[in-house]
Amino acid sequence: MSPKLNPETMLARRAKILDAARWCFLNFGFSRSSLSDIAQRAGISRTLLYRSFKDKEDLFIQVFDDWMLSRLPLAMDAVRAAGTPRERLFAVCRCVLLEPWSEMEAAPMSSEFLEVCQGLSPEVAGRHRACLLECLNQVFDDPEVALVFLLALEGLLEDKPRLDVLEHRVHILVDHFTADGP
Repeated sequence: MSPKLNPETMLARRAKILDAARWCFLNFGFSRSSLSDIAQRAGISRTLLYRSFKDKEDLFIQVFDDWMLSRLPLAMDAVRAAGTPRERLFAVCRCVLLEPWSEMEAAPMSSEFLEVCQGLSPEVAGRHRACLLECLNQVFDDPEVALVFLLALEGLLEDKPRLDVLEHRVHILVDHFTADGP
C-alpha cells in the first residue's frame, strides 16, 4: 500500500499535471493530446492521472479554469494598487490577457485552445469573464463602461495577433478609455 500524500505534495502534483496538460493542449491540440502524452510529460502513470481527472475533457476544463482564474487575484491586486486609472487598467490587462497570450502566441494550437474551452465549458469561460468584468468595474466605477471595455478587449484577439501587436492595441485601448474627457 502506498503512503498517503500530504496536501502540499498533492497540490504540487496537481500543478505539475495541469502544466503538462496545458503544454500538450497548446502544442498538440485537444484531439491529438492523449492522456498518455500528458502523464508522460508530468512524469506520472496514466492510472494516477485518472485518479485525479475523470477524462480528457475534465482535465482540459481544469487546465483552463486553473490557468485563467488563477490570474484574477493578480488582476484584483492591480486594481487596488497605487497609480493612475490608466496604469491600473493596463496592469489588469497585462495579468489577464498579455501574460497568458505570451505563452499561447508561440504555441501551434493556441487558437484551438480557446475555442475548445468555449465548447467544453462555457460555465468556466463565463466565470472568468464575470470576474474580469468585476475587476474592470472597480477601475471604471461604471458597469456599462467596464462592459464596453471588456467587449473591445475581447475583439483585440480576433485576428490572433503577435504579442507585440496585441500589447500595442491594449495600450491604445487603455489610453482611449482613460483619456480625460473634453
